[in-house]
Amino acid sequence: MGCPFCCSFCNQGIISGKTKAPTDRELITLLNQQQEILKRNNVCAEIAFFGGSFTAIDRNYMIKLLSAAKNFCDKFPEQYTGLRCSTRPDFIDEEILCILKEYGMRSIELGAQSMNNDVLEKNNRGHTASDVKVASKMIRDFGFSLGLQMMTGLYGSTIESDLDTAKQFIELKPDTVRIYPTVVLKHTRLAEYFNKGIYKPFSFDESVELCSNLLKMFEKNNVKVIRLGLHASDDIKNDFIAGTYHPAFREICESRNILNKIIEQLNILKGNTFNIYTNSRNLSKVIGHKKSNLNTLEKKGYKIKIFSDDFCKGEFKIVKTGVS
Repeated sequence: MGCPFCCSFCNQGIISGKTKAPTDRELITLLNQQQEILKRNNVCAEIAFFGGSFTAIDRNYMIKLLSAAKNFCDKFPEQYTGLRCSTRPDFIDEEILCILKEYGMRSIELGAQSMNNDVLEKNNRGHTASDVKVASKMIRDFGFSLGLQMMTGLYGSTIESDLDTAKQFIELKPDTVRIYPTVVLKHTRLAEYFNKGIYKPFSFDESVELCSNLLKMFEKNNVKVIRLGLHASDDIKNDFIAGTYHPAFREICESRNILNKIIEQLNILKGNTFNIYTNSRNLSKVIGHKKSNLNTLEKKGYKIKIFSDDFCKGEFKIVKTGVS
């Protein structure tokens, strides 16, 4: 709801799994149910409005939803810690921000997708990179937490333009970022482009390498990446045509970064037989998805054994076999 344009990649009904927006009464029923679950499990959560452009929907409807959500935050502060929403950068102004502030909104995420105007135009986004910059500054000036969402491998984009988008994001000083490699879904313009050979998505390995670098860039600049890749969904699996989609995509990217660090250290050390020790929580990332890291190291001529060691500090420790 609220989107004045239909972007090349978008079939929001599939992505959100919904074809009908909730009424305020349905929202109240949902929040009542969830409050009991949160309390029972002794956890808290934010109430999030996603799946469309929240600040572009009918104003009265938006306020009804905000009012219902705020009542629950006021009544159950131990379960509901505040509100967050996603929206378009061209539907942010002082009036909207004042309303959101009044109803307890804490975080606003902008679907920027790219900071390249040519890419934005080709994908029918309907806004410019300048709109993202202006909206981001206003959100921060009003005291909200700023989140930015980017898509990699869009129609017309390149590895270089996506890296530049990340650099421009960092300059805007967001608190959080979501990274979504482009997925081609049925019944979208991008599907038409793909079927006609007009659009060719990045390969899976290209996406992993790019997104691994993006993770490093954002983490280095203290920007938290709160999502990498689309949520696992039967609807997406059924309507997937092409592009990069994997339920464990983030772990694959994190694993690639660990592999690069291991190779960097091995290049300094002499020999080819090593033991690698890592904390149990990092074990799967060090080994790699389907042993991909281990296989890559073996192809490079290394004889590697990987061990779980919960006393290991850092991501991993490399020890030459026979050396204490």
